[in-house]
Amino acid sequence: MKKIPVIVLLSFSLLNAHSQTGGDNIYEFLNLSPNAYSAALGAYNLTLHNNDPAMASVNPALGNRLAGGNLALNYVNYLAGINYGTIMYTHSTDSSGIFTGGINYLNYGRFDRTDDSGNKNGRFSAAEYAFNLIYTREIDSLFSAGINIKPVLSQLESYISLGISFDIGAAYKSRDGLLTAGITARNIGFQIIRYHESGEKLPFEIMAGISTKLRHAPFRFSLTGRHLERYNLIFNYTGEEKYDYTYLEKIAENIMRHFIFGVEIIPSDNFFAAAGFNYQRRRELAYDARMSTVGFSLGAGIKTSAVDITISRARYHLAGSSTTFSIILKPSLFNRMK
Repeated sequence: MKKIPVIVLLSFSLLNAHSQTGGDNIYEFLNLSPNAYSAALGAYNLTLHNNDPAMASVNPALGNRLAGGNLALNYVNYLAGINYGTIMYTHSTDSSGIFTGGINYLNYGRFDRTDDSGNKNGRFSAAEYAFNLIYTREIDSLFSAGINIKPVLSQLESYISLGISFDIGAAYKSRDGLLTAGITARNIGFQIIRYHESGEKLPFEIMAGISTKLRHAPFRFSLTGRHLERYNLIFNYTGEEKYDYTYLEKIAENIMRHFIFGVEIIPSDNFFAAAGFNYQRRRELAYDARMSTVGFSLGAGIKTSAVDITISRARYHLAGSSTTFSIILKPSLFNRMK
């Protein structure tokens, strides 16, 4: 049974690799990128009102009528053989608002069960799930607000934890559609059934973002701020400072670690390419002797009347990257199948 602490450690550290903020929270998988589009932009986008139901799983104010009737399927070939995915569907109504529902799942795989002497005694699995129940309300043509109620199930061998989490968010879109902004408070909640009698904290954070599209050029730029509820994001693994910062350098370093930068090239309505830079991911996971492209991400997508397909690649470390595949199935596709 010594494998259990290893799996618990894996859930708190490996999944937290994209944002090392202490590693002391449970359900860290709630902070993984929801789709290939967000992953290409560095991890998240809180601002874009598009036809992807998965966008509302990060900012519930992004549920919108463009996504009505669409089914989003997302799969991530994550690190160390871990598989992650989301399934989301949006239903739009004229008077009651916009409803989005779905599930996030994380499968750690199967492991050997051993006794204290290392003798094998069967195998066991580990997985975590979050159910998304999202309601979005368009306040007027410029503003929208939303809430996401997320029951969470975590199962590690025979151990089970249940929790409830909430996201609340707001979004803005200018009349010309060139400027969008969003803010959300994520993972507000508690455990109902705990792994440990003292309980563990959920990975709460406040995020905000802004995106702007150039009027006469096919570019859109995005800036996303993470962990706005805290200032210090410098993580010391050994208890000693990894870098000898001056006072002003430390202030600048902490400010930069809050931000994710993204850019898109949109030459037509049917194709886009995107790139992102996650500064904190690079500072936490890059190898000093060879920084390489750690922290950078790329992606591209095509859009048709029936299906949208997006793929992205994010570099976490010299030893590993993750690939995300996203497919959006539209009502016209289902109509053709009838």
